[in-house]
Amino acid sequence: MSPSDAADRPAPPDRMFDREAEWDDLLRFVCDTRRGATLGLVSGQRRYGKTYLLEAMVKATGGFYFDGQAAAEAESLRRLADRLAEHTRAPQPPRWHRWEDALDALLALGDEGPVPVVIDDFPDLVGQSPALPAVIHSAYRRLRTERPENRTRLILSGGIPSIVTRLFSGPSSLHDLAGLELAVRPFDFRTAARFWGIDDPRLAVQVHAVVGGTPAYRGDFVCDDAPAGPDDFDAWVCRTALNPRVPLFWEARHLLEEEADHADRALCHSVLVAIASGCATRGEITDCVAGSLNDVSHVLVVMQNRGLLHGEPDAFRPGLTRYRIAEPLLAFEHAVAWPHRVALEQEDVAEAWRRARRVFDAAVVAPHFAQLCRNWVLGFAAPDTFGGAPEEAVRGTVPDPARHTRLDVDVAVRGMTDGRPGVLLSLGLARWNETMGADHLDHLRHIRSVLAASGEDTSQALPACYSATGFTPELHAAAARNEVLLIDADRLYGGE
Repeated sequence: MSPSDAADRPAPPDRMFDREAEWDDLLRFVCDTRRGATLGLVSGQRRYGKTYLLEAMVKATGGFYFDGQAAAEAESLRRLADRLAEHTRAPQPPRWHRWEDALDALLALGDEGPVPVVIDDFPDLVGQSPALPAVIHSAYRRLRTERPENRTRLILSGGIPSIVTRLFSGPSSLHDLAGLELAVRPFDFRTAARFWGIDDPRLAVQVHAVVGGTPAYRGDFVCDDAPAGPDDFDAWVCRTALNPRVPLFWEARHLLEEEADHADRALCHSVLVAIASGCATRGEITDCVAGSLNDVSHVLVVMQNRGLLHGEPDAFRPGLTRYRIAEPLLAFEHAVAWPHRVALEQEDVAEAWRRARRVFDAAVVAPHFAQLCRNWVLGFAAPDTFGGAPEEAVRGTVPDPARHTRLDVDVAVRGMTDGRPGVLLSLGLARWNETMGADHLDHLRHIRSVLAASGEDTSQALPACYSATGFTPELHAAAARNEVLLIDADRLYGGE
């Protein structure tokens, strides 16, 4: 089968949702009949569906799958030998004492034709056997010299893409051998709404602010319990995210325990609470937790490297990094559940949620809605929406010397126009529970004038208002005159 014979490749499982592109990439790699062993690297954090995708591919193609665990090297080799013997129907498993011997046996599976061999959670194995990447690198060099007809399609799978990248770099870099590098990511906000069966945009924003785009949360963690409609959202939160009898209730703490070192865990919690309460810069976070700048900086780096935080430069002060929580469930936990833990455990959950609802709207949904607006700019806006191709959509702060204050921009869009990179294309404000009007447009015009006075080229900067509630007639009239761009929740989820 050649790489182009797509019609002959196995179809994805019926239960697979919106992973057609990843499935096609995997099948194109493992079904390639050209001679020579190849190597693929697949990354994706837990709960995103990476393992399900790989197991389904192996089942469809008759390949071999092994799930690595954080166990002693001898135990891992025994488990692998048992699995291989079961796969090959050997009378008894081999007895390996070195990874070199195990790799030779695995790679021999491809001597007769293309065979996918998957080692999942590969970093857990490397934790106990640090030389394993170098062993694989050496095995491939030997294989390509001694058995060039071998067609093993070895896939090493790991968690966070940044960690996988570092793990596979170095003197014997596996990246140099890789013919496939695939990252399995969470669903974008539009796909997540379809996955949850939600067609009301405001409800979709609220649900996404709790569970994000993680596929596993609907099935394994809430037993397929989705809100029946906008009026069911509060009850849904109480019976899922705030219900100790449901796995989703405990998931945020498990995420932190899996990714944070024990010594840093308490400070990680405090940092996440600070960010969830509105602190965004290193200095603001340090002041909030009353900690050491060095300790906080270390924790920020650890959590960013492990995919728990995103750090982004300010749109107008590139030297200033602003942090946000990457996983919505962590933001929900540390803004709502964590500060109200005693009330949730000792009182009626519905009453505790009623009191926490205002915090949820202000500290969770409002900033999350602003982030979805930035995601919309980069992922869904039409090419001509901003008069240029958007390359960046981030938050920004503008000092206002005349008023001795700071002006916040929720969606600052930069891009390419007339061959000039980094041009400011738009200044935007995002409001979750506020009908926007002429005063918001006036505020954006003032920000634009302050930027222009500071030397920023604002000639292309279109004011933009993003609202989940709507706009006044005056603002609609201004939009008709092309003075402002209006993006409501319907456009966020269905328009360009």
